[in-house]
Amino acid sequence: MKRTFSLWLGLLAFALLPVFSQTPAGPTGKIHGHVTNPTGEPQGSGTVSLSTDGGATLKFTFPVGADGNYSGEAAPGTYSAIYRALDTPPGKMVDMYRGVKIVEGQDVLQDIDMSRAEYIDKLPAEQKKALEDLKKQNAEAIKANQVINNLNSDLRVVNQDIKDAENARVQAAADLGASATREAVDAKANDIRTAKYTEIQTLMTKDTSVMPDQSILWTNLARADVGLKKYDDAETNYKKAIDLETASKKAKPEVIGVANAGLGEVYARQGKVPEANAAFEAAAKADPTRAAFHLRNEAVIFFQEKNGDAQVAAADEALKIDPTQAILYYIKGQGLIQKATIDPKTNRIVLPSDCTEAYQRYLALSPTGPYAAEVKGILDQAGEKINPNYKAPKK
Repeated sequence: MKRTFSLWLGLLAFALLPVFSQTPAGPTGKIHGHVTNPTGEPQGSGTVSLSTDGGATLKFTFPVGADGNYSGEAAPGTYSAIYRALDTPPGKMVDMYRGVKIVEGQDVLQDIDMSRAEYIDKLPAEQKKALEDLKKQNAEAIKANQVINNLNSDLRVVNQDIKDAENARVQAAADLGASATREAVDAKANDIRTAKYTEIQTLMTKDTSVMPDQSILWTNLARADVGLKKYDDAETNYKKAIDLETASKKAKPEVIGVANAGLGEVYARQGKVPEANAAFEAAAKADPTRAAFHLRNEAVIFFQEKNGDAQVAAADEALKIDPTQAILYYIKGQGLIQKATIDPKTNRIVLPSDCTEAYQRYLALSPTGPYAAEVKGILDQAGEKINPNYKAPKK
């Protein structure tokens, strides 16, 4: 944020007699202009007055707006334009321009520029020093604001890239058309994801070098690493984010939760089940409001990795928090079905009891869900009657 600079210069020792924005009688001309303070920024307050006697009397006075602009009407003639700040003492002025001509029917431009060398040279030494210090502070503030603006712009790109990467398969199918093979769609989707995650990695590598103390930048960089299967880098960067945010004076639970959950995904993708469980548990503990979300994602990731035992255990943990998530029952059932057997007499599939229960609960919660037809087919093959009002038995 830029700071303003308030100065007054005692050019006159006698009282100024202001007359505010009166409407002149007879013919008039217009005047307008912009007031710039010694730092080179708009001076968004004060007044500009017109005087015919060097400032002894103020004939016409116009307020300066927040943008530094002023305007008004005056009788034709030659004036001095005088600027006074809100805190200028009586009998003093801040700046003056001589020889301002108001012409009937015309609009004259007269700026008041207090950053000009002529004005600065008249300032006392201590005011010059204060001005230089303030210019330096403003320059640093402008630079910092530009950095933040650039980071925010990059984060907007990153957020869109993440959405595009998650929607890659849908986009690939749309791009290739209905006749495309599954293999072609998969390849196209992988290309889209790689491009998006590479862009995120490039932007966040740049930004973490500029502001290495911002945990959100490290979490986004780590997410790109996961998308590119650079798991060692992802682990390092998620841990960096966790350390930064934990040490922060105002630590954000949601950031710590996301970083721990990201670390859990890194471990899950590598088959490190105990480490993944611990990381997701830490995410749920750090941000209890999103515990169900993080644990649900753990089950989904193990399901994607085809780790049956881990996905069943993760689904059970998530269901303890929110037993209404239909997808978790499907994931649990898909993990347990791997332990199914075949009855040699009937050639029917024999499901573990917990598997049947999970499928029944899925259908009870989501009878027309995306996996409903598949689950009904499995239960039918097992000779299990579908119960739309199924409730788990007490154990």
